[in-house]
Amino acid sequence: MSHTPGTESSAPAAASSGEREPDGPAEFVEVDTLAGRVRGRWRPTVRRAGDASGGGGAERSAAFLGIPFAEPPVGELRFAAPVPKSPWTGTLDALEFAPTAQRGDPGVTLIPEPSVPGESTLNVNVFTPSPTAPASGGSGLPVLVWIHGGGYFAGSPASPWYDGRSFNRDGVVTVTISYRLGFDGFGWIADAPSNRGVRDWLLALEWVQRNIAAFGGDPGRVTIAGQSAGGGAVLTLLGMPAAQHLFHGVYALSAALADVAPARSEAFGRALAAEAGAEPTRAGFGGLPEERVLELQKQATELGPDTLGSIIDEGLPLGPTIDGELIERPTLESLAAGVGRGIPLVLGATDDEFTMAFAEAEKKLRWVPKSLLLKKLGMPKDRLKPYLRANADVAAKGTARIGGRFLSDRMFRTAALRVVEAREAGAASASAGADASAGTWLYRFSWPSGAFGFAEHCLDVPFFFDCLDGPAMEPLAGPNPPQALADELHTAAVAFIGTGDPGWPTAHGPAPAAKVWDVPSRVQPDAYASVGPLR
Repeated sequence: MSHTPGTESSAPAAASSGEREPDGPAEFVEVDTLAGRVRGRWRPTVRRAGDASGGGGAERSAAFLGIPFAEPPVGELRFAAPVPKSPWTGTLDALEFAPTAQRGDPGVTLIPEPSVPGESTLNVNVFTPSPTAPASGGSGLPVLVWIHGGGYFAGSPASPWYDGRSFNRDGVVTVTISYRLGFDGFGWIADAPSNRGVRDWLLALEWVQRNIAAFGGDPGRVTIAGQSAGGGAVLTLLGMPAAQHLFHGVYALSAALADVAPARSEAFGRALAAEAGAEPTRAGFGGLPEERVLELQKQATELGPDTLGSIIDEGLPLGPTIDGELIERPTLESLAAGVGRGIPLVLGATDDEFTMAFAEAEKKLRWVPKSLLLKKLGMPKDRLKPYLRANADVAAKGTARIGGRFLSDRMFRTAALRVVEAREAGAASASAGADASAGTWLYRFSWPSGAFGFAEHCLDVPFFFDCLDGPAMEPLAGPNPPQALADELHTAAVAFIGTGDPGWPTAHGPAPAAKVWDVPSRVQPDAYASVGPLR
C-alpha cells in the first residue's frame, strides 16, 4: 500500500515509488510530538575516509520529513498569520517531503531545490542521530535549524543538499523549515498581518523549542543558519527583540538582508492589485488564482538591465518589511542598539557572489572600459580609482570579473562588514551590569569553483553541509571539489553549533581578521581590505 505525505496510519506504510519497500518495522522509528505521534525512517550515516571531525560518530540517523507545524495556509488562512497545527490521532507518516511553498519549476538554480505540490506547505524536516528524549536531567544534542534561501520568492527545504546526514554523524540534530514565499509571505495587503513569512519562521522556531527534545535535541542550544535570503532571515531574527528566546547562535552565509521600507512595500502591493484589477485586500487577492498572483509577482520582480540598478540601490521589493511591529527598525540599527548582542554570530560571503551575472557577456564586455561598467553599476566617481587599485588582481582578469566583484561587494561583502561594525556598537552601548556580549566571527569563502573559476554564490553551501557527493555538484563546483576543505569548514560549523566558537579569532575594529576558506585555509588580518574603498 502506498502512502501520501501527511496522512495518518496505524501500521507502517510502504516506501514511495522509486524507493525500496521497507524491510519491516525495524526500519521505522516513532516519536511523540505535542500534536501527535510521527513515524520516520532510519538511514545510514557514512563516515568518509580521512574525516577531520574526529570521534566515532553516529552510524545511522533518522529522518522525519514533512511534519506540519501549522495548518495549511489556504482559504481563509492564506493571508493570515500561521495557525499552529491542531493535534491528530494515530501516527502521522513523516516519510516523504511535504508540499513546498515554491511552485513549479524555479528555473535555472545553482542548488537543487525541488517543488512539491500540495497545500500543507508549512512543515519541518527533522534529521536526528538520537530520536529519543534525553534521560531526566540530560541536555540533549545541539540543534541546527536551517532556513533556505531563494530571494524570499523561491527555494525549497526539500533540497538533498540540506539533508542533515553529515551533521547527524557529528552529533547535531538538524531541522529544515519551510515558510511562505513571495507575495503570499511578504506582500503588503491592507487588512492582512504583515511579514507573514517572518511569522512562519517564528512559529517554526517555537515548534522546535517545544518539540525538539523528543527528537534528542537540546532546546537550549539551537543555532539558526541560512544562506542568501536564508542568511538574511537569520540576521533579521537576530535583530528582532521578539525572537531572542528562540535560538542561541546564528550562522549567516552570504546574507541578503531585505529590510523593505514600509512605503515601498505598500506601493508594490497596491501596484500588484491594480495590475490584477483587484482591491488590495485579503478578499481582493484571495479572489485571484494562485497562478495569477505568481505571474504578476514574476513580472514585477524580473531582474533585467532596467531593474538591476534599483535592486542594488533599494534591495529586494519582497522580503521582511520594517512594519514597526515585528521588525521595529532596520536590522543594522537594531544590532547597533544591542539587540542580540549576547548571541554568538558567524557570517561571511563568497569572494565573487554575483560575478556569474556577467558570465554570458564576458566576451562582449572585454571591449567595454572597466570604469564605464562600474559607473553604470553605481560606482561613486571619487571611489573608482581607489577601488581599482585595491582590486588590481581582479581587474586584471577583465571587465566582467571586476564588474562582478563590485556587485558582490555592494550586495554582500560590505554588508557583512557593516554587521560587524553594528555588533561592536551594540557591545559598546551595553550598560554596566548588562549581560556580556558574544563574539562575532567573519569568514571569506575564496576557493575558486572548478566550473566557474571563482567563488560564486552558493558555492560554500555543500561545504557547510559536507555533501560534496550530492547531486548536481559538478555544475556548481566542477569535478573533484576538495573534500579536505569540506571536512575543515563543516567541522568548524559543528564546533560553533556545539560550543558557540568556530575556532578562529573574532572580528574586531575597522580592519577585522577573517577565516579565509581556501586550499589551504588561513586566518587573514584585514581580510576584506579590497572592499575598503566602498565603505
